[in-house]
Amino acid sequence: MSERFDCDNCKESLYGRKYIQAEDNPYCIPCYDTLFANTCEECKELIGHDARELFYEDRHYHEHCFRCFRCDRSLADEPFTSQEEELLCNDCYCNEFSSKCVACDEIVMPGTRKLEYGGSTWHETCFICNSCKQPIGSKAFIPDKDDYYCVPCYESKFAPRCTRCKQVLAKGGVTYRDEPWHKECFVCTGCKAQLAGQHFTSRDENPYCLKCFGNLYAKKCDACSKPITGFGGGKYISFEDRQWHQACFICTRCSASLVGKGFFPERDEILCRDCNSDL
Repeated sequence: MSERFDCDNCKESLYGRKYIQAEDNPYCIPCYDTLFANTCEECKELIGHDARELFYEDRHYHEHCFRCFRCDRSLADEPFTSQEEELLCNDCYCNEFSSKCVACDEIVMPGTRKLEYGGSTWHETCFICNSCKQPIGSKAFIPDKDDYYCVPCYESKFAPRCTRCKQVLAKGGVTYRDEPWHKECFVCTGCKAQLAGQHFTSRDENPYCLKCFGNLYAKKCDACSKPITGFGGGKYISFEDRQWHQACFICTRCSASLVGKGFFPERDEILCRDCNSDL
């Protein structure tokens, strides 16, 4: 007498019938589908053992049920994405949810490199400098109204240039006579010392430090022969073609200050009343 070979579930004989081995036990086809087949997420029917089954995130589908929720295109061999439980082909997802590049008006596909600025989106290769037309990519850029420039082009096109060396004045600097200068270029016409942050004056539109200006152009004190600049609140006295520092305006004989007092010129001397009366 031959050994029995039955379905582990319904116990019917499997001799001469198709069966499937599962969990080390044999099952007839109807029992196998009932016990082990998954239910299609779309049509809610069992996915039989002989059907092509597709699954995504623990959801199972018949091949013919795995379709785009918008255009009904088969997704079996197509790229797709999921949006709130719905499966969408790339075209439908992009048309509904993706941004358009403001330069070429084409969809910016998911996963592609892009740039977003001011609420607008560009393909990385479409975001270019308005001057040199090269892609800006991840480099620094400067917006100017509706145009965008890489830093070198912006500086070349718009940044002020130093009056002396004609190079771009990127930041800082000095303004003199409404013209821009690098700090290191704004120097005394005489000694070439930097004037930024220092007191200076000018002659014939050329800037001078106070020392050079005094040595070159200021009148000399009749008493000490040093320049009389009048800068920094310094006071001086002038009489005819002669000038004195206020501190130097003293009687030649007794050295009494003559500031605010009467005095008497006597050849190269200036005398107070007392000394003059002694003559």
